[in-house]
Amino acid sequence: MRAIWKGAVSFGLVSIGVKLYSATEEKDIRFHQVHREDGGRIRYKRTCQVCGEEVTYDDIAKGYDIGGGEMVILTDEDFAELPLSSSRAIDVLEFVPAEQVDPILYNKAYFLEPEGTATKPYVLLRDALADSERVAIVKVALRQREQLATLRVREGVLLLNTMLWPDEIRKPDFGFLDEDLKVRPPELAMASSLIDSMAGEFEPDAFTDDYRAALQEVIDAKVEGREVVQPEEVEEAPAAAVDLMAALKASVERARSARGEAPAGGGGEPTPISAARSAQKKAAEKKAAKAPAKKTAEKTAEKKAAPKKAAPKKAAAKKAAPKKAAEGEKKPAAKKAAAKKAARKTA
Repeated sequence: MRAIWKGAVSFGLVSIGVKLYSATEEKDIRFHQVHREDGGRIRYKRTCQVCGEEVTYDDIAKGYDIGGGEMVILTDEDFAELPLSSSRAIDVLEFVPAEQVDPILYNKAYFLEPEGTATKPYVLLRDALADSERVAIVKVALRQREQLATLRVREGVLLLNTMLWPDEIRKPDFGFLDEDLKVRPPELAMASSLIDSMAGEFEPDAFTDDYRAALQEVIDAKVEGREVVQPEEVEEAPAAAVDLMAALKASVERARSARGEAPAGGGGEPTPISAARSAQKKAAEKKAAKAPAKKTAEKTAEKKAAPKKAAPKKAAAKKAAPKKAAEGEKKPAAKKAAAKKAARKTA
């Protein structure tokens, strides 16, 4: 890892030199924008909207739009003169119980490493913080911005979690919050039962990013020239509309079945899931019973249809009979014509 910041933790009159490292990294698969025809990279130029010229990074400043087409331009010198007293210090403000910090405030995490001879005071602060079962609320300036943060212990290392300021958290404003919705006690009890049946210990390593793994497989197949075979997804039949209690009961049964537990109540009333399974079983039995009867009916139909095969020949014979009769009628007519012709020649 590469240190991105150096400073000191100010703990009362004690100053602890530290290096700051990013504690997290994104594992997303990144792509470049390329030309579809030849794979050439797409480049973007920084151009000025007023003069149309390309601008280098050295000539770029920060502008604040005050409306009406007016812009206030701030340079690096303006930022350098701001009163950031904690520019190179992590000032400990107070120690509070960890449960008092709302997780929505957390932003990004950083590891702190002791620098030089600061190892002993670093370990002292780490152990005292762990024994107190509290987190330190601190202020720190990172990337020219003062931030609120917490300091706690993780795997023997001090972890700095930057936080959002309270005014950066949006207030939820949704219509249903003003509605008078009442939950019945049996529904709440069944929901609590579902939570209990699905309770467990959180193990982050048990979860994986299936989409990223599938995408990486596609990329590897492209590199190796292999054909990517996608497994067919089985479409689930749309579930019948059930009320809230029935859905909760079915969910509890499914969760218990997944754990290998017996259904609650033994031979109680059937739930939508058990009813569906019984219906599927009966349908399969009916299908199996119909199969032999269907085969017998097909054989009987074949036997009945066998004598009828000679029918086309008789029909053909009937059709041929008029033809022969017609030919027989043509022969006397031909004889009469020949006799008349011979009589004419004699005359």
